[in-house]
Amino acid sequence: MKNLFNYLMLLGVMLFAVACSNDDETLNGGNARVNFYLVDAPGDFDEVWIEVLAIRVKADDDSMDDDAQGNDDDDDGNESDWIEIPYDEASPYVNLMDLTGENSLFIGSEDFPEGEIDQLRLVLGDDNYVVKDGVRSDLNTPSAQQSGLKIKVDEDIQGGMSYNLVIDFDVAKSIVVAGNSGNINLKPVLRAYMEEAASGVMGQVFPAEAQPVAVNAQKGDDEYNTFVDDNGNFKMLGMDDGVYTITFTPNEGYQVLVVENVVVEEGVVLTLDPITLLPIEE
Repeated sequence: MKNLFNYLMLLGVMLFAVACSNDDETLNGGNARVNFYLVDAPGDFDEVWIEVLAIRVKADDDSMDDDAQGNDDDDDGNESDWIEIPYDEASPYVNLMDLTGENSLFIGSEDFPEGEIDQLRLVLGDDNYVVKDGVRSDLNTPSAQQSGLKIKVDEDIQGGMSYNLVIDFDVAKSIVVAGNSGNINLKPVLRAYMEEAASGVMGQVFPAEAQPVAVNAQKGDDEYNTFVDDNGNFKMLGMDDGVYTITFTPNEGYQVLVVENVVVEEGVVLTLDPITLLPIEE
C-alpha cells in the first residue's frame, strides 16, 4: 500500500512538472522578449546629462486587425495602447557621453505578443544639462517630453524570440544654441533599430595615444557618428545600405584618416581592417 501511495505521488509530481513545462512553452512561444538600450552619437561637449524616467512602447498584436486595435499607420492610438517601462535605477541621470564606442545603457525589458513594435516614446524629466569647458548650462526641454519623445520603429517580432531594440540619441543634432540669447535647447533627434537585423560598421583604431578619436560615416545626406572606446573599439549600427566615406579624427597630435568606398550591405555588420593612425610629423 505504501509503495502504491509513493508511486501515485511520484506520478502526480511528474504530471505537474509536464504541465508547467507546457505552460512555459506556450508562454515563450506566444510572446517575444524585447530588451531596450540607449546609445549616443556624440557631440562637442564634455558631459551631457539627461534625466531618464521611462520608455513607452506601442506594439501591434498579430492576433488582432488594425480596426480591432483602433490604430492606423498615421495615428498614435489610444493611451491604453501604450506600455510604460520605467527606468528603474537608483539615479535617473545618464551622461550620454559615456554611451559611445560600444557602450550602451540598459533601460528595461518587456514581453510582447507576436506582431510589431510600432512606436516608442522616450520620457525625460526636466533636469537636463550640459558641461563644456567645466561650465554647466541647463538644457531647455520641450513640453512634449511629458508624454515622451516619439520614435517610429515598425519592427516585426516573433513569438519565442528575444530582441535588443536600440535607441540612438544624436547629441550633435539634439542640442541647439539659440541665437544671441545663449540659451541651450534640447530638441532630441532619435532613431531606433533592432540590433539583430541592423546594418553597420565596426572596427578597432590604434594607437591609444591618438584618442579621443571621432568616427564619422557619410553617404550623401546620411551621416552617422561615434567615438572609439577606451580599447579603441567602435561600432555604428542602424545604417542604411550603400557606399560610405568614413573619417577618423584623432587628437591634434595625429593625422586625420579618410577611408573611402566602404560598402554597407543590408543586415550585415562590416568589420573593417584595424585602423592605425599616424602621428603628425614636426
